[in-house]
Amino acid sequence: MKKIKIFTLTALAASCLATTSCTKDFEELNTNPNETAAARPASLLAPALHDVVTRNNNRALRLNNELMQVHVTILDSDEIHRYVVRPGESDYMWNNWYLQRTNFVDIYNNALITQQKSFMGIGLILDVWVTSQITDMFGDVPYSQANKGREGNLQPKFDSQELIYRDLFAKLEEANALLAANEAMKNDEKALDPLYAGDIAKWRKFGNSLYLRLLMRVSGKAEMNAAAKIKEIVETNASFYPIFANNEESAILKYTTTLPLVSAFTNMRDYDFNGSHGLSDFFVNNLNNMGDPRITRWATLHGASYLGIPSGYVPGNVPERQSSYHLDLKNEPLLGNIINYAEVQFILAEAALRGYISGTPSTYYNRGVNAAITMWGLEVPAGHLAKPEVALNEGGDFEAQLGQIMLQKYYTLFFTDFQQWHEFRRTGHPVLPIGAGVRNDGKMPARFRYPVYVQSLNGTNYSAAVAAMGGDDINTKVWWNK
Repeated sequence: MKKIKIFTLTALAASCLATTSCTKDFEELNTNPNETAAARPASLLAPALHDVVTRNNNRALRLNNELMQVHVTILDSDEIHRYVVRPGESDYMWNNWYLQRTNFVDIYNNALITQQKSFMGIGLILDVWVTSQITDMFGDVPYSQANKGREGNLQPKFDSQELIYRDLFAKLEEANALLAANEAMKNDEKALDPLYAGDIAKWRKFGNSLYLRLLMRVSGKAEMNAAAKIKEIVETNASFYPIFANNEESAILKYTTTLPLVSAFTNMRDYDFNGSHGLSDFFVNNLNNMGDPRITRWATLHGASYLGIPSGYVPGNVPERQSSYHLDLKNEPLLGNIINYAEVQFILAEAALRGYISGTPSTYYNRGVNAAITMWGLEVPAGHLAKPEVALNEGGDFEAQLGQIMLQKYYTLFFTDFQQWHEFRRTGHPVLPIGAGVRNDGKMPARFRYPVYVQSLNGTNYSAAVAAMGGDDINTKVWWNK
């Protein structure tokens, strides 16, 4: 993302180093007058965005999809489906999320210099997006002092998750106001936008739809007043907070089969993508029961049927793999999903169920069910919404209705970083079967541990954060989940 300038130390420059009289001009001599001091915001956008999405996909396959019973390993040594998450698993996400956050922050800061409002808004949205992933996974994390290594701060303090979320919301407010100006990109900049090709109105809808996701995540904390803000966005001030109105506006980094926008799985061996695990019976059986046509896009047939295997099996009792991922998914453009229209509809269905907004939950729920299927280029089966396994039972109790909404949302979040896991932690839905071989007292991990090296490189601030959170353990709940 950043260009590292390597200068040739000439004999003249070397001789200058020996005297104080000429070192004062050395920096000026080694400055290329044809280059800008800061990277153009547009040049940072595609590489940083692609890196985060593809690495999220990689870890969705390795971690989220095991924890959330999308698939189950048939390698008996891998215990993630048994709720065993080793500390080393944290390094990959922590390192790469923070690395690309630097680029997103630079998009904003560099655009601020040139007063490019659209890129300022885009930088804020992407900063919020990646920061939310960091804090949702770990809890209290470096934020206000993070990504400032160039300023000499190599041991940043950890901020509380509550303060982080408050600042994320402030950034989304600023982004919405900046993008409201609808300041057009230049043609060459549009070509460098892999998400919306310079459509500022869609970027604005992306930011506000992400706002809804994060507001719902903290809605259990009364001090955040999330319900009132959701109502403002959806009803009382909707014209100022546009959100996704259809599938085409979804934030999906659509992969191609040619560089640079290739899938995380393009060069992965077929065995590593779908040979070392099989789809779970939970994942497959629900799709079968609902007659959901997405199963044809996601799963291979085992004989004449779609069949899964149990998660959390007892060590030594490895089940025979049955249905697995379609190999076509290795290059599937839709796996670049960040947040889509159907997810927003399920957020609104939950908001209506909780009384945050007016309208019936089924109105939003039905839109979400239909959109989630058509997004995959499939037709909604005749009478689908009337099926007992699909129709939202508005006469049922709260938890039953929430369970139906979250089950549909679970499938909508297919390969969307760790969102299935975050939503399970928040709501307890969908209800997953617990296998006899599951460890950790049968409890789903509530967070990931901090990387081990953070303890040695930033020990004082690490210790303060652990004390504030109540321990660096996979069962320590983060603030929004307490």
